[in-house]
Amino acid sequence: MRILLIEDEIKLAQAIQQSLAALQYQVAVAVSGEEGFFLASNEAFDLVILDLNLPGRDGIEILRSLRARGWRTPVLILTARDGLDDRVIGLDSGADDYLVKPFAFPELHARLRALVRRGRPEEPTKLRCANLELDRLARIVLRAGLPLELTVKEFDLLEFLLRHKGHVVSREMLAREIWGERARVVPLDNVIDVHIARLRAKVDAPFADAIIRTVRGVGFSAQEGDA
Repeated sequence: MRILLIEDEIKLAQAIQQSLAALQYQVAVAVSGEEGFFLASNEAFDLVILDLNLPGRDGIEILRSLRARGWRTPVLILTARDGLDDRVIGLDSGADDYLVKPFAFPELHARLRALVRRGRPEEPTKLRCANLELDRLARIVLRAGLPLELTVKEFDLLEFLLRHKGHVVSREMLAREIWGERARVVPLDNVIDVHIARLRAKVDAPFADAIIRTVRGVGFSAQEGDA
């Protein structure tokens, strides 16, 4: 489970990160509105914890902008704003839950578990990127109408990239989600790179435009059009 924490109080952010890490969550921390908006827009997260009083960009503005783009990641607002109007505005802007500071960590953990249980909105059975189409149920992949023969692992890799189309997917995420590697005792970077190369040879090499892109030092992304 990968969580983005957007919180400008450094000591509080560190305390939340440590408490969630003890529960085996992976937590990325952004200490400004601009940094949080950038990470939420460009990387894939399972859940976001969002403060409202942020430098650079207000939390409500961040939330509204992301939701307007069709961004569906669950959001828990964590803020000192405790008025009824504040709660209504936060929820109406697209938050899934609202927790007021100061708070108890067990309650934060319980609310996160509740959001996880709700799950993500149902995903479409077919995923598309440019002229590439993947049928998740039939496990069929077409590009420009031509069938592509993929291995089980290649299909799973491509599906994960398409589910996060336009966002950067790190090798750590692929190791966790595709290979089931949690502790990363033995890095799988070479194995992942080999599989990505084989996938590219089938998905991109025969065609004029590349869909699978490498983001140097970060990971990979499925993109339409020019990088």
